[in-house]
Amino acid sequence: MDRTPVFAGTPVSGAPYTPGIKAGNLVFVSGQVPLDATTGTIVRDDFEKAVAVCLDNVDRILQSAGTSLANCVRVGVFLANMENFARMNAVYANRFGDVKPARTCIQAQLPLGVDVEIEAIAIVV
Repeated sequence: MDRTPVFAGTPVSGAPYTPGIKAGNLVFVSGQVPLDATTGTIVRDDFEKAVAVCLDNVDRILQSAGTSLANCVRVGVFLANMENFARMNAVYANRFGDVKPARTCIQAQLPLGVDVEIEAIAIVV
C-alpha cells in the first residue's frame, strides 16, 4: 500500500516524524500540540483554547489530505493533568458531529511542557 506524507503548510523542520500519513482511504495524524499556526507560539495560559488549537491543527492536516474532523474514526487525547478531563470534553464535544470517534484519553508527560496533545485517524470519503 502506498503511503503519502501529508503536510499543512511548512513541513516540520528537523523532526523525525510526518504530521500526517495517507494510506489508502485513511489518514493518520501525528499528535498535535497547541502550537498556534498564525503566531507560531504555544498556547499555555488558556486550556480550552489549547484544546481548540490542537483540534484546529489536526483538522488542518486532515483537510490537506482531503478529509476533516467530521470523518474521524479514532482520536487519542493526551493530558498532562487528568483534572482537565471535563474541560477538554467541553471543547472536544463541540468539534465532532453526532457520531463521535472512538477515543482514548490518558495522562502523560508531554513534549514542550504543553497541557494537551491530540492525534487522530480519519477516513477520506
